[in-house]
Amino acid sequence: MKTMRFLLFFFWIATCCLPSCINDPEEMVDGNPEEPGNVEIPEVPSDPGGTEDEELDPNTQEVLVSDAVALVFTGEGVSIDNPFAGNGVTVENSGGHVRITSTREDVELNYILSGTTGDGSVKIYGNYKFGLVLNGVGITNPKGAAINIQCGKKITVTVVDETQNRLTDGVSYDLTGGEDMKAAFFSEGQLNFYGKGRLDVRGKYKHAICTDDYFRMYDGDIHINEAASDGIHANDDVLVESGTLAIRSDGDGIESEEDAVNITGGTVQIVTVGEKGHGIKSAKETTVDSNGTIEIDVYGNASKGFSAGGNMTVTKGEITVNTAGNAFYVKEEADISSAAGIKCDANLLVHAGTVRILSAGTGGKGISADGSIVINGGDLTVTTGGGQYVYDRNNDTAAKAVKCDGDLLINGGTILIRTFGTEAEGLESKTRLTVTGGDVDIEAYDDGINAAQHIQIDGGNIYCSSAKNDAIDSNGTLTVTGGLIVSASAAEDGFDDDNGRFSITGGTLVGIGGGSSSPTANACTQYALLFGASTGNISVIHIEAAADGREVMTFQLPRSYQRLSLLFSSPALEAKTGYAIYTGGSIAGGSDFHGLYTGAAYTKGNAAGTFTTASTVTTVGNTGMRPGGK
Repeated sequence: MKTMRFLLFFFWIATCCLPSCINDPEEMVDGNPEEPGNVEIPEVPSDPGGTEDEELDPNTQEVLVSDAVALVFTGEGVSIDNPFAGNGVTVENSGGHVRITSTREDVELNYILSGTTGDGSVKIYGNYKFGLVLNGVGITNPKGAAINIQCGKKITVTVVDETQNRLTDGVSYDLTGGEDMKAAFFSEGQLNFYGKGRLDVRGKYKHAICTDDYFRMYDGDIHINEAASDGIHANDDVLVESGTLAIRSDGDGIESEEDAVNITGGTVQIVTVGEKGHGIKSAKETTVDSNGTIEIDVYGNASKGFSAGGNMTVTKGEITVNTAGNAFYVKEEADISSAAGIKCDANLLVHAGTVRILSAGTGGKGISADGSIVINGGDLTVTTGGGQYVYDRNNDTAAKAVKCDGDLLINGGTILIRTFGTEAEGLESKTRLTVTGGDVDIEAYDDGINAAQHIQIDGGNIYCSSAKNDAIDSNGTLTVTGGLIVSASAAEDGFDDDNGRFSITGGTLVGIGGGSSSPTANACTQYALLFGASTGNISVIHIEAAADGREVMTFQLPRSYQRLSLLFSSPALEAKTGYAIYTGGSIAGGSDFHGLYTGAAYTKGNAAGTFTTASTVTTVGNTGMRPGGK
């Protein structure tokens, strides 16, 4: 699968991060909700399709292994070297289909396979652990598994360095009564892979590699070029520690049916094409603590890059997930199933690493957790490009960048979010959303930040923009104690707390939009200004101290408003002090945080009003504000 095209993803990253992508909210306001103006919506790389097998060059090596039984497939049949004949090991050959039975439990035997066959197989019976050495072997079994291990103990698989190996099964099996045989490489016992040789597997019947125990890859170069179901399927844990693992499957790329998936190193590349064909699926926890890379493209409807039945933790690593599938209504479940980059049935914890997610289908989610989400650090980029999915008037779902049913907590890291399409939101919590640190940059079609109960901002640098709704919206209460916040809505409120308690005790806030919630005066200890104007000609708003001209705020508006409301609060606003407001004018030099300038030279425009901080909340002009509650 060396032809897999993951380099195309970096073209998307370069495209979606360009400032021109969505910097003009007016373009989105004037466009159709599903086709927002001239904004360029990034696309998932095209599915490269299946890859044909190259001619196999086994390149068999000299192998020095003790206690070994050697099988060499040739055009004439199978050459067998069994030094344990009559001493606990029998080897039977029926037209290239080899059956090995061992009763030895005193020595860890090794079985060495080499040569090629277009109609053969290896089946191994035993009750003791053993080693399997793939030394330039190619096995195709048109009627069953290429390798079938009917032993429930530990199996050490060594793919000999500098060799090429290939295993292919048939599209239908001649099954043996009572025996599992559901993969090109099947094992009842634990599979442990070593060696730097290459192993190619095609699973035409069901899975490519399957174990009814655990799968562990210590090293190697495994390419699953085809799997009718899962690429790697294990009943218990799946652990990837090093090497290269490339998978293309119709079902899941990797699945732990009853346990966890843990990736600590290596290069993992996964493409899935079937409906609900997830990249990495676990029944319990999924952990990424890797110095390597994980690249996942899933194309089927409702397919997830990661699907964790329990918690998911990212400690380090470089993760790229692209999902192209649309949402659809599952009648058996009476519910809508959506694609997602990461889906957790419990909690998501991100400590560090780089995570890039693009969800392009209708109703697609970047990150979705049934529990809580905690982001302590790292570099997170999430883009949703699909519109709303509607099944009927009672069943619909919108694209969301990051959403959870529990609390959402951001303590650090760099977060970049872009959403497109009707009701597409940036950060959403069904309970409480808290930011204590980090850099957060959101440009959303709908709400940039939304929480059902409470939003708390204690620190960090936050830029939040909405094209169609509120930039920061709490359906309950809203508290700001610190941080730097620029919150801009093209149509609705910069800050909206749905008439709840809106408290400001610290930080620097600039909220701009068609309206604003008013801070709750008796809950604020830091002074705030609400300024309103009804004109489409304002490009800059400047506030300075009336006595000495000291700059308090210079802000360049992101767009033209017919009616605007500005909410500003900062430690620079002092008690019982007079201030003057100017609109228009020009700005030279300095630096800015999304339009909020520091150290710039301001040339005055039009005088727009004055105020004195007699109360914690002062209103100037017609703001279109709503009270902030009690």
